[in-house]
Amino acid sequence: MATSSRASTPLPKWIDNSSNSGGSGGGGGATATTDCEEFKPRLLHRVQHHRSILSLAVSEKYVYAGSQSGDILIWSIETYQLAATLKGHSGSVLSLCLSPEHSLLFSSAGDAMIQVWHSETFENLHTIYSTFDVGDVFCVAFSAALKTAWFGAQNTSIQWYDLKRKDRRRPSLTSHPNKRVHRFFDSKGPGGRSTPRPADTNTSESELLEIEPSNIVQYAHFGYVYCMLVIPASQIGQGSEGEVLLSGGGDGDVKLWAIDSSSGAISELHPLSGGDSGVLSMVVKDTMLYCGLTDGEVCIWDLDTLQLVRTVKAHCDDVLTLAVKGSCIFSGSASGYARKWNQRFECISRWQAHSGLVLASAVAGRNGRLLYITGGNDDCVAVWDVSELPAAGAAAAMVPANDQLLSSLAKLVGYRTVSSDPSCAEECRRGATYLKTLFKRFGATSYLLPTEDGRNPIVFARFSGPQQKPKGKTLLFYGHYDVIPAPSGVGQGWNTDPFELTGLNGYLYGRGVSDNKGPCLAALFAAGELLQEGKLDSDIVFLIEGEEESGSRGFKQTVQKNKSLIGPVDWVLLANSYWLDDETPCLTYGLRGVLHATITVESENPDLHSGVDGSSLNREPTVELVGLLAKLTGEDGKILIPHFYDPVRPVTKEEEEMYDPIAAALQANPASPLHNMSGAEIKAHLMAKWRFPSLTIHRVDVSGPAGSATVIPRSAAASISLRIVPDQGIDEIRQNLIVYLQSSYTGTNKLTIKVTHEAEPWLGDCENEVFCQLEKAVMSAWSGGPKIRKPLYIREGGSVPGARWLECEFDAPAAHLPCGQSSDMAHLDNERLRLVNLYKSKDILKTVFRELTKVSSSSSSSSSTSTAEGVNGGCS
Repeated sequence: MATSSRASTPLPKWIDNSSNSGGSGGGGGATATTDCEEFKPRLLHRVQHHRSILSLAVSEKYVYAGSQSGDILIWSIETYQLAATLKGHSGSVLSLCLSPEHSLLFSSAGDAMIQVWHSETFENLHTIYSTFDVGDVFCVAFSAALKTAWFGAQNTSIQWYDLKRKDRRRPSLTSHPNKRVHRFFDSKGPGGRSTPRPADTNTSESELLEIEPSNIVQYAHFGYVYCMLVIPASQIGQGSEGEVLLSGGGDGDVKLWAIDSSSGAISELHPLSGGDSGVLSMVVKDTMLYCGLTDGEVCIWDLDTLQLVRTVKAHCDDVLTLAVKGSCIFSGSASGYARKWNQRFECISRWQAHSGLVLASAVAGRNGRLLYITGGNDDCVAVWDVSELPAAGAAAAMVPANDQLLSSLAKLVGYRTVSSDPSCAEECRRGATYLKTLFKRFGATSYLLPTEDGRNPIVFARFSGPQQKPKGKTLLFYGHYDVIPAPSGVGQGWNTDPFELTGLNGYLYGRGVSDNKGPCLAALFAAGELLQEGKLDSDIVFLIEGEEESGSRGFKQTVQKNKSLIGPVDWVLLANSYWLDDETPCLTYGLRGVLHATITVESENPDLHSGVDGSSLNREPTVELVGLLAKLTGEDGKILIPHFYDPVRPVTKEEEEMYDPIAAALQANPASPLHNMSGAEIKAHLMAKWRFPSLTIHRVDVSGPAGSATVIPRSAAASISLRIVPDQGIDEIRQNLIVYLQSSYTGTNKLTIKVTHEAEPWLGDCENEVFCQLEKAVMSAWSGGPKIRKPLYIREGGSVPGARWLECEFDAPAAHLPCGQSSDMAHLDNERLRLVNLYKSKDILKTVFRELTKVSSSSSSSSSTSTAEGVNGGCS
């Protein structure tokens, strides 16, 4: 090897396994000679790992990421779900290379091994290694025409393997990197003995391919070979046929190599000497070569004339990765910043892509959009939408449906539609108006129906089928756009801003994304797509209210007032609950009702001091209230209101059998908290929550200064709720509660009982046409696994006020499709919805809408009416 001062290139910080700290922080090219707009493209999603992401590749279906842990992580580019984790390396995965037709994936690492994978089945096809000690293998290039791969290594060599000849030579296992004797680690210790090697179980002899000694160019560079490309020879001025290999090294040179078409052997054509800065990354566009250097510069070569055109100070730190697609070039640096350049290499935008170093990148066109994918030492992969903005009139036509759905959900989540907060009234109106605009954009007629007392309006919409032929059944979809409160910005329990949609690890985070904005938009897009495709035979009516989280204030009166506008309805469909776990799709056929009440005991005295006025003669309101609350339930938890349990229907054998598959599913799921219970215990547990009533004391509030330990409150108030089940009439329960409390109260202070909210229980018919169509659609949508998953039929302990009321008001059976998983954290911090659940829910609803509105539907209005009355015991 030559004695040049550039010969011993130091190990660069981007592969230094001893550190995982960030780069130079917020500098990001502030000292660059190029002016650039500080613009952050839309972040579509982030996926997190536990180690740095060092290499990336992208196909039409997957994002492949090589990590510092030695794993290759594969995510779906559609849903960002982890598809596979490949384990074939014991060192950091430094390079990933997809073959041009995307059938093969090559990986190289710090263990001196090259693995060849099938990019779709993820099968490990070959393991390639050199008989020399090459150190880290930094880069791989592949020619599909020659079926030959080249590898650039830490020992400054370039090696290659012709996969057409893989069966002509049996490897010698003694030359395998895991088998050879290391001069240091395998040296003999005291007593003349070496430490025994553990058995190697990672590879089989049939998979091993050994690089022949003749297939190596030693000292290809005076430094590490960091990057390589294979390009058509027509792109350079030296030839017009075949292909040329380009390599960049730590010596600052780029070398052009002629390729022998019969053997894959390379011979140097021309060096491009750019200085002492190492060449860390390269891309070619047309005849221009762009090289990212160690000092933040990008040098641009004209391959046609082999001349250096210019050098641009692109970043303030090492340019670790370059990518190109269409007319755009992207650079990522050790400062954590990325830049987008046009074909004249003028900076279009600049943004911080990672909190540490941008170590790898890839770019892909997908569904009419340009995606820029980055990996960093902040242990994550980020997916950016770097598309040029389309003209306003063409935007809707160019953006695919699922992308429109995500964009619309992001905007809707951004509205703080908190119905319980008067300061959010304007935001609620804006959210309702946005929904109305979306409905109209898809061709529906839509109005905002005002509610009494200035409450949030109901969004009404109708997708109408063709008028010239007999129509099928009319379906009503009910949902809500209001949400419960959440803190503003990151913090206070939230890891992200609750009112900014954030994609992370295949999930969408934001307040209302699961309850109920995501499901509502899935239904809206499903109906809209059917109308646009001409597959809607009848009408779909939407009622999206804005007060559901506040007791549906004004909903019933407004619907009754506008019933002629809404028209007759044959089916009612809701999507406002969750699966029983995170694995198995479900259908909900029952909801408990609820009665909320406030019990207040007030004294004629003001707030008093316990040290001055506390005595047995003073009948304190709080003591009397606690005594009254104690009379509501017995020691066994049973509610003591007379005749409370009389209407509760007994459990039949048929009903109990419906719990068998649920118990089996929970026992088979180690993540379920009921996993270790017996089948009988699981049934009893679920029935207690789903089909039997309960009473809860939510809180007790007292008058006087907050936190005072010496005040005798002049008043005390308790908030309670009763969850009731089908056949328990809400009117009778209300009256019995009031009578029982009044008759049980023996105090001298004033007792007040106020019922603040009511909702009827609901029980659907699992055998009606709506549920049948839902089951078929769910099985079709979720059949991608090893077996077709039949949904579990479940009940819910919670309440949806509109379910039973709409069923009675329109004399139409209702059904309930849970869209989210049990871990969605609705009403809690970090509420989320899995992206694949959102897409699948839209597909399910689209299928059900199409089938239920068909003219050939076999169900009749009379049968629907009898079913609705028979299951729930009639409507009052």
